Amino acid sequence: MANQITFRHPNKNDTREIFVLIKNSKPLDLNSEYLYLLQTTYFSNTCMVAERKNKIIGFVSGFIDPKDKDIFFIWQVAVDNSVRGCGVGFGMLKALFASKNIVHTKCIHTTISPSNISSQKLFEKFANELNFDKEISIFATKDDFKEAHEDELLYKFKPIKGGNYENIRNL
Repeated sequence: MANQITFRHPNKNDTREIFVLIKNSKPLDLNSEYLYLLQTTYFSNTCMVAERKNKIIGFVSGFIDPKDKDIFFIWQVAVDNSVRGCGVGFGMLKALFASKNIVHTKCIHTTISPSNISSQKLFEKFANELNFDKEISIFATKDDFKEAHEDELLYKFKPIKGGNYENIRNL
């Protein structure tokens, strides 16, 4: 029981731990602590944390596209080094997409830089196990950024059967 991982929506009190988690999760871009505060207050229902022994060990942030309510955009997925490869990222995604807050969306979008192999593997597993179609295109090139940054590829996922994430509940 002591090692049990729980998944829940974050709250304002989680901001500092989330900031440190992202800071220690290369190659993720570290945003301002204020942004994570906004995510844990105004976007809490579209984010998820993984917690073990009262410590945040994972964080997923996302939002429903304001221009298209059928699209859920995943901004960042971070997992503490001590539990990488143990299914924490997949568990957070599963818990998030099973929540009532986004179950009505039909597509998942995310951007992943070419060097972020961990995220590529996570979303490959997610797409394969849930029977999602996957489409990859260029979202931004390094020329779109003022400071040094890799290209960002846009991954679009859509369930092959049905219009929602009904397969998640069967995992």
